[in-house]
Amino acid sequence: MNPDTPHPEAAQNQQHYYRALAARDSRFDGVFFTGVKTTGIYCRPICGVKTPRETSCTFFTTAAAAEAAGFRPCLRCRPELAPYAIQQNLAHAIWKKIANGALNEASIEVLSQQVGLSSRQVRRVLLQEFGVSPVEMAQTQRLLFAKKLLQETALGMADIAFAAGFGSVRRFNALFSARYQMTPGEVRRAAPSADESLTLRLAYRPPYEWNSMMHYLRGRAMPGLETVLTEKSGMAYVRSVLLDGKTGWLKVSHLAEKNQICLQVAPELTPVLMPLLAKIRQQFDLEAHPLTIHSHLQEDPMLAGQIEKTPGLRVPGAFDSFELAIRAVLGQQVSVAGATTVAGRLVQRFGVPVTTPFDGVSHHFPTPLLITQLSIDELAGIGIPGARAATLQHVAQFALDGGFERAADSSLEQAMMLMKGIRGVGEWTAQYIAMRALRFSDAFPGGDLGLQKAAAHASDPSEARWTEKQLLARAAFWSPWRSYAALLLWESLK
Repeated sequence: MNPDTPHPEAAQNQQHYYRALAARDSRFDGVFFTGVKTTGIYCRPICGVKTPRETSCTFFTTAAAAEAAGFRPCLRCRPELAPYAIQQNLAHAIWKKIANGALNEASIEVLSQQVGLSSRQVRRVLLQEFGVSPVEMAQTQRLLFAKKLLQETALGMADIAFAAGFGSVRRFNALFSARYQMTPGEVRRAAPSADESLTLRLAYRPPYEWNSMMHYLRGRAMPGLETVLTEKSGMAYVRSVLLDGKTGWLKVSHLAEKNQICLQVAPELTPVLMPLLAKIRQQFDLEAHPLTIHSHLQEDPMLAGQIEKTPGLRVPGAFDSFELAIRAVLGQQVSVAGATTVAGRLVQRFGVPVTTPFDGVSHHFPTPLLITQLSIDELAGIGIPGARAATLQHVAQFALDGGFERAADSSLEQAMMLMKGIRGVGEWTAQYIAMRALRFSDAFPGGDLGLQKAAAHASDPSEARWTEKQLLARAAFWSPWRSYAALLLWESLK
C-alpha cells in the first residue's frame, strides 16, 4: 500500500471532503470513502468513530479505489451499506453496472458491447475516473456483497460465495483473507434463525418520505403481483419475483431510525440476490441526494411549499422496466384506478401462479414472450381496446429485442426516440417510462393533465390548468431534476 499517493481527483477535494467527514455529513455518504493511514481501514463519511487527523486521511471516490490502495472496510460503518453515487456520466454508468454484478456472469467484452465501447476503452475510462481496473472493481463489489451477507444472514459459505459472484468457495476464501486479513468466519455476525427468509438492509441519504412512496405504489399496485401492507411498524411493499429463472417473493419495509430500508427475501432467491438488490435500489430511489435536489427545486416558489411538506420525496421506480411499460400503456387515457383494475386482470389471467405468504400476491407478471404469443382478442378481453392490446404486443417485442436495456444505456433524447418508435407509444408514455423505469432524473411528462392542473393551481388557485407549452417552459428551470418536480406537483394534488 502507498497511502501517501491518493487518487488525483480525491486529492483535489481533500479539504472539501475532510470538512464533510468532520461534520459526518450524510449528503456525502457513498460519494467518497476515507482511508485512514494509521489503521489501514476505510470508512463512510458518517462513521461514528473519532474523526482522524486530516494528515492521516486519504480520500477515494469508490470503495474499489480504497481497496486497491490496500485499505480494509470498516466493520462499524460498513461501506457495503453506503448508497451509490448518482453522477450522470459514462464512468459512473459503467461502474454501476459492475457494482450490480455485470461481470459475475459476463466478460468485460460483453459489458463493453453493452455500453458501446471497446474493452480497452472501458478499462481506460475506469482507470482515469477511479484509478482501478474493471476486474479490481468487480472483485471489490463481490467481496463487499459477501461481507454484507456474512453480517446480515445465516447463509452457508457456499451460498454466499456463489450469490456474490465467485466461481468457487476456495476462490472466495482466498481473496477475502488476502484482501481483508481475516477469514469470512471471523466477520460472521448473523446467527441461524427459525425464519427461513433472508433479511438485508440498504441505506439511503435522509430524509426519505416513506409514506408518500407507499401511497404512490399502493395506488398503482397490480392486484395479484404486488400490494402495500399496513402493519404496526408502518407500511410495507410486497410482491412476487421471477428473476433469471428463480421464483419467490420479497417484502420492503422502513427502518427510519437507521436511515435504511429492510428487505426480506424468499430463500429461493439467494442465487440472484445481487441483481435483486440492484432492482430494489432502483425501485425505491435509494441513490437520490434529496437535499441537493430540493435545494435546486425550492428556488421556485411553485415547488418550495410542497418540498417543505414532503421533504425527501423520491421518484418511485420500477422493479422491472417491461412491467412498468405495460402498466403505462394500460394507463393511457384512463384513470389510475381504471388502469390498476385492467392491469390486475392481465396479471391474474395470463401470469404464472405462485405461492407466497401474502394475501393478494398470487402471480408472476406475464413474460414478454407470452404477451407476443397471445391473440389481440385475448388481450383485449381484459377490457381494453384492440389498438391498445396491439400496443402491448409491440412493447413486449421491444422488450424481447433488448430495447429497454439499450434505452437505459443511452441519453434521455435517444431513449425517447427509441421508445416513441414503438407503435402506440407517444410522448407521455415514453416520458413516464423514462422517469420511473429507466431512472432519467430529467424526464418530464408535460402532457399529463394532473401536472398541468397542479402547476396552474400552485401559480393561481383560480386557474384551471396550464397548457403543455406553459408547463414545459416553467419546467425548463427545474432541470436536471424535472422528474422530482413532477412528483412534487402530483403530491400537491392530494
